[in-house]
Amino acid sequence: MSVAITYSAYGAPDVLTLSDVPTPQPGPGQVRVRVRAAAVNPIDLRVRSGGMAGVMPVEFPVFPGQDVAGVVDEAGEGAGFSRGDEVFGSVHFGGYSEYVLLDRPFAKPKELSFETAAAVITVGETAYRALEHLGISPGQTLLVHAAGGAVGAVAVQLAVARGVTVVGTAGEHDLERVRKLGATAVRYGEGWAERVRAAVSEVDHVLDAAGVGVLADSVALTGDAARVLTIADLTFAEHGVRITGLDPADRFPQALPLLADLVAGGGLEVPVWRTFPLGEAAKAHAEIEAGHNRGKVVLLP
Repeated sequence: MSVAITYSAYGAPDVLTLSDVPTPQPGPGQVRVRVRAAAVNPIDLRVRSGGMAGVMPVEFPVFPGQDVAGVVDEAGEGAGFSRGDEVFGSVHFGGYSEYVLLDRPFAKPKELSFETAAAVITVGETAYRALEHLGISPGQTLLVHAAGGAVGAVAVQLAVARGVTVVGTAGEHDLERVRKLGATAVRYGEGWAERVRAAVSEVDHVLDAAGVGVLADSVALTGDAARVLTIADLTFAEHGVRITGLDPADRFPQALPLLADLVAGGGLEVPVWRTFPLGEAAKAHAEIEAGHNRGKVVLLP
């Protein structure tokens, strides 16, 4: 037996429970990983609260968590990794666990901590995927909403590295960080669209990582709903814009080695704000919901 976080009803963070569960056994091509770090992502909180029930229904009990980094404990036939190898990757569920099975692990760069390797997975892949879907080219201008957030900050850095001019909306406390990432920072809130127009002559594409009522003005800024992509606003269809992330098949896992190498080499910043023991998953969720975090939150089984 081993331990994992589970919950059996939608609700507040206190529905998260440390439970005894059977230790998983790897099949052909799989590795069992002793988890050293599991990232907490906003989607984990939205699913747990019931906020995604209409588009991502679950079966209880739920085993939350997707992004893990750790050490191979046992390898199935043809897995390509051996006991003791340091790996990272995504699972469909159950990342908040002592042990997980990975179908597609990636070698963790030695220079990368387990915490950072877990932290980069969803935010890095989401930002990379969003830029690919938008089809941004060097010399164009990209507006990123919530540029101070985890996904937004990665998108800013990746876009700037591609030669894209980036404008990022952010709260007052994040404006300086957004500037340091290479973007023109614009204060979020009432009048943000006018402030963007004052900052740049035109906006070619918009990435909405905020999910709170910016789509209509974003479409107006670009003049074309096809140039706007959201990862967070479930009213996307009302505005004719695209969303990415709802379809499990809509993923770019092949980007993970590149992203990890960028972080390890100093070319990409994914700060880990705080770590919590696995048994304090509820506290970690509560801290994020309270808006206290200034970076990724990671659980340590």
